[in-house]
Amino acid sequence: MSEACTCTDEIKIENPALDLLRKDRIPHIWCPGCGIGTTVNCFTRALKDSKIDLSKTVVVSGIGCTGRVAGYINLDSFHTTHGRAIPFATGVKLANPKLKVIVYSGDGDLFAIGGNHFMHAARRNMDLTVFCVNNFTYGMTGGQLAPTTPMGATQTTMPFGNFEQSFNLPQMADACGAVYVARWTVFHVKQLARSMAKALNKRGFSFIEMLSPCPTLFTRRNKLGDGVDQVKYFKEMSKIQNGADTKDVGLTFQGGITVGDFVDRERPVWLDSMNEHFKQHFGDKYQTYGGDNGQD
Repeated sequence: MSEACTCTDEIKIENPALDLLRKDRIPHIWCPGCGIGTTVNCFTRALKDSKIDLSKTVVVSGIGCTGRVAGYINLDSFHTTHGRAIPFATGVKLANPKLKVIVYSGDGDLFAIGGNHFMHAARRNMDLTVFCVNNFTYGMTGGQLAPTTPMGATQTTMPFGNFEQSFNLPQMADACGAVYVARWTVFHVKQLARSMAKALNKRGFSFIEMLSPCPTLFTRRNKLGDGVDQVKYFKEMSKIQNGADTKDVGLTFQGGITVGDFVDRERPVWLDSMNEHFKQHFGDKYQTYGGDNGQD
């Protein structure tokens, strides 16, 4: 029989995500049970797995709980005004097309005041990667009705239950022309990290919806338990269906959830379309701007 271990040395295990976080800003502001931190962990793993050049990577976010992500990631980042993350990101990308530009924000920021920007960036196929944490509410400002709040759910501005139809975000992104569309929950950590890495290596407008609990407001007001209860719900009610028709993946209050990679296609990014257009008009007089060849 082997002798019992008498070693008293402390075992130190370094979180592989830490080198991509601004450790001086930790602890973070997110509530216990919130899933945003889980998406950030998946994001840091995706950044490494994707092999993209982190020195040429920029994270842009808007206002809200998820908007704080840009401040915690140890990369060049912009914490912008409410609803304007995509216009800021578009400006960054066009000013320096060599950069990988990521928008990381919440459902209220991206699809309420920022909804028009989302639609047109997808239509133009701007070369942006957009990650949306959908917790079905305005989590930072009191739990008001969001464009993603399911019908029947209670919010501060809908105390007797929501009667308005919510957005089906994957269908919206698909219809507007996004080249990559996926949805996962914070239960599906491995699938989400792989999907994020795939989106990061995709040219064009890529979009991932990430379903997350908001235990302080949405979950509490709707008497759904705590964050763990919501993750159990994600586990039990989710069905992976890659390639699903996005018109069929809309969400209902505590109903079934379709997750997976829904759209993966190719079409010219906006910058390529612009260059091709002006080449046809001006021929050799036109100097190509940006693009994969890195010309300025």
